[in-house]
Parts: sequence; C-alpha cells; structure tokens
Amino acid sequence: MGDTVQYNNESRGVSRRRFITGTGSILGAMTLAGHAAAAPRRSLTAAGPIPSGAHVPVLVIGTGYGGSVTALRLAQAGVDVQMVEMGMAWDTPGSDGKIFANTTSPDYRSFWLRTRTKQPISNFLGFPIDKNVPRYTGILDAEEMGGIIVYQGRGVGGGSLVNGGMAVTPKRENFGAVLPSVNADEMYATYYPRANAGLGVGTVDPAWFDSADCYQYARVGRKQAQRSGFPFVFVPDVYDWDYMEQEAAGTVPKSALAGEILYGNNYGKKSLQKTYLAQAAATGRVTVSPLHKVTSVSPASGGGYTVLIDQINTTGDTTATKTVTADRVFFAAGSVGTSKLLVKLKATGALPGLNDQIGKGWGDNGNVMCGRANHLWDPTGALQASIPCGGIDNWTAGGAFAEVAPLPTGIETFASFYLSITKNPNRAEFSWNAGTGTVGLNWQTAWKQPSIDMAKSIFDKINAKEGTIYRTDLFGTYKIWGDHLTYHPLGGAVLDKATDNYGRLHGHPGLYVIDGALIPGNTSVNPFVTITALAERNIEKIIATDL
Repeated sequence: MGDTVQYNNESRGVSRRRFITGTGSILGAMTLAGHAAAAPRRSLTAAGPIPSGAHVPVLVIGTGYGGSVTALRLAQAGVDVQMVEMGMAWDTPGSDGKIFANTTSPDYRSFWLRTRTKQPISNFLGFPIDKNVPRYTGILDAEEMGGIIVYQGRGVGGGSLVNGGMAVTPKRENFGAVLPSVNADEMYATYYPRANAGLGVGTVDPAWFDSADCYQYARVGRKQAQRSGFPFVFVPDVYDWDYMEQEAAGTVPKSALAGEILYGNNYGKKSLQKTYLAQAAATGRVTVSPLHKVTSVSPASGGGYTVLIDQINTTGDTTATKTVTADRVFFAAGSVGTSKLLVKLKATGALPGLNDQIGKGWGDNGNVMCGRANHLWDPTGALQASIPCGGIDNWTAGGAFAEVAPLPTGIETFASFYLSITKNPNRAEFSWNAGTGTVGLNWQTAWKQPSIDMAKSIFDKINAKEGTIYRTDLFGTYKIWGDHLTYHPLGGAVLDKATDNYGRLHGHPGLYVIDGALIPGNTSVNPFVTITALAERNIEKIIATDL
C-alpha cells in the first residue's frame, strides 16, 4: 500500500476532512479555507479598475500565491490594498456555460495571446495535436524564453488556476537546500501549517482511491513503482475530495473527471479564488484591477513610488496608460514576471539602488516529463481524474520525485505519464537587451540533462522490471523526454541576496518581493505550498516592523 502521510517527515498528512490549523494572532479572525464560501460574497473587481492619478497605501503586482497571502494579511491588519493583474478575472461563463475550457478542447480561453496552442504534450500517436485558436487573453501562458517554455497561469488567482493542485510540503531534511537563510523550525511549526490551512489542503481517502475507476492509472503507477523498490506516497492536494467522490457517483457536474486541468477547473479545485482571495474580498479592503500590466516603478518625488500601468483588452492591445502612486509596492508577478520587471527597472535606471543579484538564481525546479508504454494487461483507464494524488520518491538515492500524472484523453492509452521534479543544479540569469528593449533568459536546453539522468534513476529501473519501453510520441517524433518546459519557475530575485531575509528589496525602502522569485530554483517538490508559507512568514514580519 502507498504511504498515506504527507510528503514531509515533520508534520503528518492532513485527512481530507480535517485541515491543519495555523497558529499566530494574525489568524484570529481567519476561517478555514474549506469554509471560505460561507463568508459574505464580495467581488474583488466591483469597484472598477484603478483610475489614473490614484494614490494607494499598498499596490500588489500579481494575484498568485504570494500576492494573495499579502493582500489578505494586510487587509486583516487594517490596510487597504490595490492589486493589479495582467490576466482576466475569470468570473464570467462563456457560451458553453462554463468559465474554463476543457483540456481536450482548447479554444479562445485556453492560451495567453497566441494564435496556436502550445500544449505540453504536443503529439499523440504520431500526430501533432496543437491547433489554431483566436488571439485572446487566455488562461495559460506558454512563454518561450530561449531554451525553455515556461507555463504560467494568467488571471486572478495566478498559477492556482492552471496547476494540478499538488500541495506538497518538502521533507524537513531537504529544506536547508531550499531556503538556507530561513529558520526551518519556524517554517514547520507555524508557516507551513498556516499555508496548508489557508489553501485548504487535504489528501485523497486511500480506501476510495483503491476502488475508484478514475485512479486506475495511479494504481498502475503505484504497483510498478513498488515492484521496482520505490516508495509510492500519497500527495496532498487542494481539490475538494468530497466533490470528486460525488463526480464519480454522478451526482454533481464533472470537473476533474471531465479532464479539466490545463485551462482551469470549473468546479472542484480550491484555487486562490476560493480560498485566500475569497477571504481577502470578505474584508472589504482589497480591490483587483484585471487586464492591467505594470510597466514601471520608480521613486516618487513626494515619497512612495510612481507606478505606470497599461490597461489592455482581451486581444492584448493597450487601451489606456495610467500613473498611480503607491506608498509600498509588493512584486508578486511570479518568478518570471517579477524578475523581468526588476531587471528592466534596474537596467533602465528607474530603480538604480537594486543590487547585482537581481535576475540571478533562476531555475526550473528540475522539471522533466516522460511517458511509458505499458503492456496490454496493464490498462491505465479511459477515465482518468485530472488531479494527481501520488508520487514516486527517489529524491535521496536518485535526485528525483515523480508525480504519477494523468493523461485525461478519454480513451485507453496503456500509458503511464510522469512529471518529475529533480535536483538539477543549473541556474539561469535574466538580462536586459537595450537594443530590443526586452528581458531575456540564458537557460539552455542542454542544462536539462541532469534532470533526465535523475528521472532515469526511476524509470529505467521500472522499464527493466516490467519489460516496458518509453513512449516516443508525446513530445515530437521519436522524442522520449519533455525537456523543453517548466511548470515551476523559481528564482530571479533570491531571498537574502536580491532582498533581505524577508523580501525587502535592497536600496529602495517600501519595495518587496513576495513570490516564487525569492526561492533559488528548486523546492524538491511542487512549490506552491512553500511559496505560500514563505509569503506568510515574510508578510507577518513586514506588518510587525514596517507598517
């Protein structure tokens, strides 16, 4: 049987009906994320977009994990917060009655300002599967940066809209390599539990898992891992597991069991819209301006910062340019967004006090994908829950942790599919190109080779034991490894280097980084719980000392 503890030796896994309760006085009024829907429903966008000329106490750039934590905690401390988000609000159904597009039928809602999809799995059974779509501010950005494609969520809720929801706390013994300047005791006693509570993390019921048709693929993955001597661990997630059981019973609209994952999940997933941002809305102190892109931040003559913002429409055209003054600015645009903006602001002299660590220490969390072709007696199921719930742990021996991922195609594929997180040491740097006025990244595809080697420490052994082979039809023609992408961008404004040990940017008081840009390239597991916990730690300190 699989191990049912959380992937963390210190704090045991939460059952799916019992959430970890956070500690600390700041949580006094906090309801658990699982009950966030019971709070008064307020819209974060009801006040309308921020007007030019506005002066706000706090401006948060981005609405992902770091930005959402920041907005909620500041609002609870009595501070009014204005958030700006480049993507859409994702609160209005399309012509099909649903807000988000299905994974197998990408449409105008699926990709960010592309005219052709750029799916992580580009081929199937020898045929290319990308297709033309109308240019639109869709939910998934496939940003091509030299040697890598970085997948990012675009919309209110950031990456929480498009990820698989695997909410993993790193093993305690691995934490020192993740954030060496952070007190691990505090993280595991206070901030990881607080993050897990705020996110609404739970774990699949192992008994239900063993019987559910939709997890046949994961049971095959477990059996094969264990037969080769690898531990299979159940991994917590932010999906509503009670809802998934009702999906399987046919009593509610299908969501995970309709394959929804890449382009948003319409019902069951507890994205930030349903957790931190719902609580932030309930305070009445937080406002979000979607389809707003920050282009500049510079010191204002009277104190604070002058922020230039482009308002865009759904085809990406700028419809207005606004000038706003903010007493404090939090950069939470994601690892790539924050890093690119800071590199530009340093190079162009808008923020001359930034140090030479800006743009450095970026990594891909060691992401690499692969598929294996199983025998006919090992079917993985035509119905596959799109929410992964287990993984193979070979981090200590081989430097790889592999989530057993779905292939929700609606047909039997006899394929096992995996996203591996590996201990890849390579780090890239963002730099300003004055000639083109753009920021580039010097990542090289060849730097993925360590990740491939580490993933092979698992899958070569399984293939040898099972007498199976790698699939070569998923990422091109006769290509085994998905080594061209990352879902987990990290770094670029590293904690205690580009910032102090709580995210304050050097040289410019009142400017903060509070997202995945702080984490130097690798978390050993899916990163969003660590991003959330670090934001909880940092904003608590900032509220106590800076406000």
